[in-house]
Amino acid sequence: MDEKAMIHDWNVAGPVTSVVHGPVELDDETLRDGLQSPSIRDPSLDEKIELLHLMDTLGITTADVGLPGAGPRAVESVDILVREIKTAGLRIQANCAARTKREDIEPIVEISQKHGMPIEAYLFLGCSPIRQYVERWDLKKLLAISSGGIEFAVAQGLPVAFVTEDTTRSDPETLRPLFLNAIEKGVRRLALCDTVGHVSPAGVINLVRFVQGVIKESGEDVALDWHGHQDRGLSLINALTAIAEGVTRIHATALGVGERVGNTSMDQLLVNLKLLGVIDNDLTRLREYVELTERALCAPRPRNYPMFGEDAFRTATGVHAAAIIKAQEHGDDWLVDRVYSGVPAGWLGLTQHIQVGPMSGACNARYWLEHNGYKDDPKLVDVLLGAAKQADHVLSDDEITAILTGATAGTGVESRSVEPTR
Repeated sequence: MDEKAMIHDWNVAGPVTSVVHGPVELDDETLRDGLQSPSIRDPSLDEKIELLHLMDTLGITTADVGLPGAGPRAVESVDILVREIKTAGLRIQANCAARTKREDIEPIVEISQKHGMPIEAYLFLGCSPIRQYVERWDLKKLLAISSGGIEFAVAQGLPVAFVTEDTTRSDPETLRPLFLNAIEKGVRRLALCDTVGHVSPAGVINLVRFVQGVIKESGEDVALDWHGHQDRGLSLINALTAIAEGVTRIHATALGVGERVGNTSMDQLLVNLKLLGVIDNDLTRLREYVELTERALCAPRPRNYPMFGEDAFRTATGVHAAAIIKAQEHGDDWLVDRVYSGVPAGWLGLTQHIQVGPMSGACNARYWLEHNGYKDDPKLVDVLLGAAKQADHVLSDDEITAILTGATAGTGVESRSVEPTR
């Protein structure tokens, strides 16, 4: 079978393409921005260490291990995570968030020197007109605040990224001098932030191209980061657009946890980058990463969550189930995983599931019987399908077992009595 001939890809088969090229670095913000969600709990240190190891296993490049300027507990957490990276020989590199203030930067310096390990300092400053108005700042004040923090961090030997909060609502007359000043002071990475999830893909393109022009004007080799939020539901497509425009590091969090409705989802980003051929990471432990995040942060997934929701790879629709079953008859796992799925479940250590419900056909019933130790008996198929057609939900395995037990005992089952199990 010619696999390439099986799927026509309109993503790349036309005059209008936004080609996502690699390489791209991924910065995991789960243990910093992710913990700013108002609904989660701060994981234990053991859970944080376990998450850090999973990030490393998944090939994530860097991790924001915290904001030590937040207080002693944050300092302790950052210290332990940095020590773990060093002693365990992890490939992932550490960075920390900080305001452009000496008191925020000093703990990063101390931890870096203590462990003899570089920690990239992401120094952030709000600069949008609305923020300036609220804070009673002007451009002169912004330049003074940022200069002091950057100069101190650079003098202490820290690699420094300058982060403009709310970049996507900031004007070019402010961004240009701030960026040029930061670069002059020694910054070699700029992080563009969609802090309140304001921007659309068109805005990403306009902003990135503007900043690339500023970098070119500076004459220095400066990398670009993208940090997006999910308020309009656009964070993933915005991240992919940023990569297509030349941004080389994307920030994201497990399950998209974060401030308000959250950040770009790291798990969704990884899968999409693999589908696009940008990365070839082994994602079989991605489910473990998602499930640990859900458990450690008390961040439950919706059932329809992409890739890892309960419904991601299950169907009870007759037409869909029939196609999957026919694909299985070809004896080709590649075909089974794609005939009714845009994401190969096998990449994630998962499989397709066929269930029985009111939209099912006889193939669903036969499939369930075959895979649960029953004979392919036409009478059982009729009983099961009849009950399913009268139900108002997809039947659970326990419900089906009860239906079949009644049928085989000769007692019959009142189909309308079926209720969902909780």
